[in-house]
Amino acid sequence: MRLLRFITLFLLAVILFGNANAQDANQKHQDKELFQTIFKLDSAWFAAFNKDITVFSSYIDSTLEFYHDGSGLTFYADNVAAFKRMMAQTPDLKRELLKETMEVYPIPGYGAVQIAQHRFCHMENGKMDCGVFKFIHTWKKTEKGWKVTRIISVDH
Repeated sequence: MRLLRFITLFLLAVILFGNANAQDANQKHQDKELFQTIFKLDSAWFAAFNKDITVFSSYIDSTLEFYHDGSGLTFYADNVAAFKRMMAQTPDLKRELLKETMEVYPIPGYGAVQIAQHRFCHMENGKMDCGVFKFIHTWKKTEKGWKVTRIISVDH
């Protein structure tokens, strides 16, 4: 469990490819196109999770601020280094976006905010260790594509 807490300290998000057409009916702003865009970005971003740090990092803006309710604030370089360590130490770690919890809201002139929950699992002491956590990602639409600029990870 200690390893899982360390991992969630630095985790941003991961996807199991699912039905890309489902959207939470309770979402106040139902911009289906934006929802699909962010879902696809999240899916592509975390397809590289624990596989390719260069691709994974390409979704993160250099101005990244990561707020974690257990460990505080970290920045881009801290998180890229943490992901590299995590890939080496826990190559079996998997993340599943709980799509039914996902909400996406437009931020005019900037991008979007994604609010959801995700589950992280890995083998520890011969059994599966999983945890579900809440997160908020702020996505900025840039000339080079969409980038995550802020992450808030809570409920650990």
